[in-house]
Amino acid sequence: MKCLRLQPEDYTVGWVCALPIELAAAQEMLDQEHEDPPQDSSDPTLYTLGCIGDHNVVLACLPAGYIGTTSAATVATRMTSKFRSIRFGLMVGIGGGVPSAGPDIRLGDVVVSQPYLQHGGVVQYDLGKTGACGRITRTGLLNAPPRVLLNAVSKLQANHYRGRCSISTHLSIFDRLPRFSRDIAGADVLFEATYDHSGGATCEQCSKERVIQRTERGAQEEVTIHYGTIASGNQVMKDGVSRDRLSAELGGVLCFEMEAAGLMNEFPCLVIRGICDYADSHKNKTWQPYAAATAASCAKELLLLIAAAQVRIPRMLHGVPMEEEGQSDLNFLAVAWAGLKWSLTRRLF
Repeated sequence: MKCLRLQPEDYTVGWVCALPIELAAAQEMLDQEHEDPPQDSSDPTLYTLGCIGDHNVVLACLPAGYIGTTSAATVATRMTSKFRSIRFGLMVGIGGGVPSAGPDIRLGDVVVSQPYLQHGGVVQYDLGKTGACGRITRTGLLNAPPRVLLNAVSKLQANHYRGRCSISTHLSIFDRLPRFSRDIAGADVLFEATYDHSGGATCEQCSKERVIQRTERGAQEEVTIHYGTIASGNQVMKDGVSRDRLSAELGGVLCFEMEAAGLMNEFPCLVIRGICDYADSHKNKTWQPYAAATAASCAKELLLLIAAAQVRIPRMLHGVPMEEEGQSDLNFLAVAWAGLKWSLTRRLF
């Protein structure tokens, strides 16, 4: 029931989704849903407002049929222009997992972006210069998530080491919505990277001899969260060989998706992806609802670890607002210099 209307400046967390199924999962995570904001002729985005714990949250979904980094950047820019008190964001939804001899990634697991090796948590794999033999020299650099979010990630990991995981509690909210059920998602089957899909909406015609045998997880086993690099680009990854090659080139990535690269430098955020397929030719949509639910549940668990006071009021230095904890020492010096110039200007004039 929508019974509360707040002002735009009361909202401090932005939550961006790419697909309606992801938005539906995010809406289920709200402890209370607020009245929708009045329509703005300069901003066609439809927002869902509400709260999670002590945080007032803005939810937004990309326009139907418009996915990719550019569309994500546009939605995030409009969101922060309308809700100017947003301190950080979450990009939450589904992604294609990268199976490997390392992290045992399964369908329904969650991947959280975290700085690793030379990457800040997200790498745009399709941006760069194409040279001999089609080899890409990647250019550009994406920012890491803000420190306030990385601190929450550390605490989330520590809680899980101690057996204090509340994802199952948040997932139980979806019990009344059968479409999000893990049982409906079906079997978790991983084929050899070199074996292409035989055709059809499902893998019923695919050879069972090309299935990789793995130790089964129990139906009641907790969702596993993996932390590391997420590969982002404007192409759907749907080939096992290309998936593994790119992952090796990038030092090991955990999943592929299509929006995060458009956000990291302009919308300080953490990326959380539920694994709905293995980014190969056997990709289908049967696991998408459950994966969207696990990602949203993880996002809520993480957000509840952050005190509202950490994001509510920006710090000030000589009248110049400072960024949140994610600000680097170099940026701090830049802000300090701006504040000093502001102070000197007041004295001179």
